[in-house]
Amino acid sequence: MLANILYLVGGLIVGIILGFIISRVITKKYLTKNPPINEKMIEAMMSSMGRKPSQKQINQVMREMNRYK
Repeated sequence: MLANILYLVGGLIVGIILGFIISRVITKKYLTKNPPINEKMIEAMMSSMGRKPSQKQINQVMREMNRYK
């Protein structure tokens, strides 16, 4: 009886760890193929706020976005 409970708890722990690792790999792969924001989106966002961004400003925002990946 105690052995069965230990097997159950061990299986749950292993399943949680494997599920976390697999979901993390899939999410990273998805984000590299489909980045959440690109330079055109940043330019459109800044233009909608009433200012024309320079390429230097766009590059600065992209660097900040990539820093937190």
